[in-house]
Amino acid sequence: MRPNEHAEIELKLLAPQGSLEKLRELPVILQHARNRGAFHRLETVYYDTPERLLFRHGMSLRVRRSGKHFIQTLKLLPNSAQPLMRRQWEAPVDGISPDLEQLPADEVGDPITTLTNDALVPVFTTKVRRHARQLDLPDASVEIAFDEGTIEAGARQEVLSEIELELKSGNASVLFDLGTQLLDAAPLQLGTRSKAERGYALAFEVVQLASKAELFSITAEHVVDDVIAGLVGSCWHHLLKNHAVAEKGLDPEGVHQMRVALRRLRTICALFRRDIPSPAFQAVNGEAGWLMQQLGPAREWDVFADTTVSRLVAAAPNVDLGGLREAVERQRKASYGALQIVLADARCSRFLLSLGQLVERRGWRNEIDSEALAVLSQPMPTLADKILARLHRKALKHGAHFRRLNVAAQHNLRIDLKKLRYAAEFFLPLYAAHAPAKRYARRLARLQAGLGRARDIATTRILLDAIRQDEQPALHLAIGAVAGWQARDQMVVAKTLRKRWRRFKVTPTFWGR
Repeated sequence: MRPNEHAEIELKLLAPQGSLEKLRELPVILQHARNRGAFHRLETVYYDTPERLLFRHGMSLRVRRSGKHFIQTLKLLPNSAQPLMRRQWEAPVDGISPDLEQLPADEVGDPITTLTNDALVPVFTTKVRRHARQLDLPDASVEIAFDEGTIEAGARQEVLSEIELELKSGNASVLFDLGTQLLDAAPLQLGTRSKAERGYALAFEVVQLASKAELFSITAEHVVDDVIAGLVGSCWHHLLKNHAVAEKGLDPEGVHQMRVALRRLRTICALFRRDIPSPAFQAVNGEAGWLMQQLGPAREWDVFADTTVSRLVAAAPNVDLGGLREAVERQRKASYGALQIVLADARCSRFLLSLGQLVERRGWRNEIDSEALAVLSQPMPTLADKILARLHRKALKHGAHFRRLNVAAQHNLRIDLKKLRYAAEFFLPLYAAHAPAKRYARRLARLQAGLGRARDIATTRILLDAIRQDEQPALHLAIGAVAGWQARDQMVVAKTLRKRWRRFKVTPTFWGR
């Protein structure tokens, strides 16, 4: 028997331990439940090679026992275009051990094509008590599963308490509607990691690393509506992939990448709202701005610790920076503690759900006039020319008399250039045949990086004031060393910036040709 491939579309919500009993009786569930559902005890064993070959290829292989039946499932990671969708292949097997012969190896590809059953070993197990109910909603049929149990890897164990919403048929946007209603009724959190990802982290102490954005590749055939969906969708996926990383706080790049995703998202709102004045863009921009602000302190202390202090250690090895490092680390730890509360808060989960719903329903089409609707159906290149020209003019205007710009004016120019850079990156595939395009993007990126360095120097002064209250003489000496070194660095950066600005403002543009 060959397994059937199908795409699983699923939304996961994490629930406080011991709360599922009440949640099962929420009115939104009772109102739409087909029946009282069924309880099952599920034992699932996940398999891989000792070298974690499947994990490294973005796959998970499991065998699940429910009563006397065993089902083998191979799942792939979701792609950036559809973060809730996973391709998977299922087949019944004889026992708890996997049978790779039941998988269409040629269709799945490496490493399944070369693996044998003997190469696989159990990696971790989940033991779950599941209550599943079928919900018949106006636009979709959804299975809601309340899972409570454990993930076990050797002597290690982690509690599992979550709600899974799986689309069986109909409109996927219903998942977001239902998820939001559940968030309104209980202190839930959007789950951004699968059971498999949590299991590997438990079994091997795998530290989930931050992920960079996967760009949506725009073509001349795309209309504006499709481009907005692709760009917002890529930002949403970027946020989902880095949410757990930022929350754990083990990889500073997680916070950085979340901020990048939010900046890109706000840029998208700014790029399109002049021609498509949808209230949806304003709402998204506001919540994205709030979350960026919450992420700010952790990012600032990360940069100070990992860049500023580290560079000073290399430049002045004889200066005692031990006290400074300890003080910075205390501040950084406190900023991450505050951030974890924010990322676990319902407001953050509601924002992430609203983004998915916005993409699925293309909510920017609402409450706009016929002229804006007509823009959405236009090919992208015409509007791209218009957007890039507008942002370029704005940057040149704000950068006039560059040498005399104060810190605040430089920061505002940096924001303008970030928007221009993101827009150039978004639309660059439309101009791939234009030779000046890459040179323009390269010079723009260098200028923005220089302004970012100047901004970090200004931020350092604020951060130093936060730790200056400590009366340790060695700490004050270290703070003085940082301040002096930064003053010297500021002169070098200022000179470099003037040069980069001169080069950028005479760089030929690549649009409108």
